[in-house]
Amino acid sequence: MREALREVAASWPRTEASRISAHDLANAGEVLLTAVSAALRGETPVLDGIPPFVPARRLLDATRQAWLLGEHSQGVPAESIVQTARAMDVVLRALDADATHRFVSRLGSLDAQQLVVEMAHDMRSPLGSILILAERLRSGPGGLLPAIQQRQVGLIYSAAFGLSTLAGDVIELARGGSTLLDVQPIPFSVSGVLQSITDMLRPMAEEKHVALRWEGPRQNVRLGHPAALNRVLLNLATNAIKFTNVGEVVIQVAEPTADAMVFSVRDTGRGIPPSVMQHLFDAFRQRQTPGDYAFSSAGLGLSICQKLVRAMGGELQVETALEQGTTFSFSLELPPAGQSAATPSSERIFG
Repeated sequence: MREALREVAASWPRTEASRISAHDLANAGEVLLTAVSAALRGETPVLDGIPPFVPARRLLDATRQAWLLGEHSQGVPAESIVQTARAMDVVLRALDADATHRFVSRLGSLDAQQLVVEMAHDMRSPLGSILILAERLRSGPGGLLPAIQQRQVGLIYSAAFGLSTLAGDVIELARGGSTLLDVQPIPFSVSGVLQSITDMLRPMAEEKHVALRWEGPRQNVRLGHPAALNRVLLNLATNAIKFTNVGEVVIQVAEPTADAMVFSVRDTGRGIPPSVMQHLFDAFRQRQTPGDYAFSSAGLGLSICQKLVRAMGGELQVETALEQGTTFSFSLELPPAGQSAATPSSERIFG
């Protein structure tokens, strides 16, 4: 069996070999062989010596296949083969239990935050690829897809986008909720931010047959924090689409003074129940009943929005009426970036 293990370790995927040292892989193999020997003797396998992040279960499973299907088990009595295979099963079950224990233990340790952030980062990369591929399928060089396939790709896009946003919320909350705030205000196009958001949310709105539009400002180029503003409006508009089945979602910008802008996201959805309002901006709030109002099941999105709006100097407000709709709004000081920035009012409609 040791030869089978060496064979598996030598052919371990290069993408993983760059992250897992040969020393750790060999150490894990020795622990597994010792555990199998203990199981053969009827003893409880001990797995404490396996280095962190080595996929021990996959390593043992590959070794078992190499040993059973290769030349390594030739000449071994059938009874011994059966006993060894059973011992490996015992170790595999112990690995499952041990992996769960180690994961739960790490969640309760001081580095739990880092673990959650790592998991969220790992989610965002493949989800980003799904979003790009879905968008290319919708409007690629092969021509437009039939209507039914357009809707199906839209569903894929919406699901991946929701998961990607949730992963971003987890990372943002772990870092305090203000890492998207630029160090210094920079010039940016308000209409460009609004257009980017509607482009990203268009598949979700189309799938629900909800109109999505934005009404832009007269004084377009402002000094502010575009990344944070984009994140807030994106979260709020996504929430609005999620809870609107009939009507529209409108992202609107008003200019009460030369330097101030009031942003609002209004929907014609079902409204927010009074029981939810008291804890609306709490992170990790529990739902009272299935389907309660929340950007995510943990309520992360609205918590992040409030943190970012406050970091920009505003306060997120909400007005709602059951079965009539909800409006989230906030005011920010965003002085014009220059006299040449004035542009006509803009409006785009999707849905």
